[in-house]
Amino acid sequence: MTWKRYQNELIALAAFVLMLIGYGYKTAQVSSQADTMASAKHSVGEIKEVISLQKIWADKKTTKNIDKLQTLIPASKVKWSSKSKKVTANYKDLTAIELNNLVTKILNLPVEIQKLKIQKIASFYDVEFKCKW
Repeated sequence: MTWKRYQNELIALAAFVLMLIGYGYKTAQVSSQADTMASAKHSVGEIKEVISLQKIWADKKTTKNIDKLQTLIPASKVKWSSKSKKVTANYKDLTAIELNNLVTKILNLPVEIQKLKIQKIASFYDVEFKCKW
């Protein structure tokens, strides 16, 4: 008998609970969709960056600019090794001005620097440099 007495209220309560579950599901889906969109935008940005780096590294002038590092310092101070798109260079007994010019040129090149080791010996500098592009 009590069931019949509160039947309308129980139906309203069940409907309210279903409405809350539906609202929670909708909210979860909207936030999930927003997260998916944010990660998609991030991925597109990374892809654009990779494409632009590929264009820069495929540039024919890059090899010419890297070869300028060999002639920037007198040949007696340079040990140069170039294979395909990889360069290994050792510079010995550089002055501070030569070092500054060299490092400025290196940092302005569109290359992946694998090793840049600078050692000070007395008032001169030794530089070991490896890069690829």
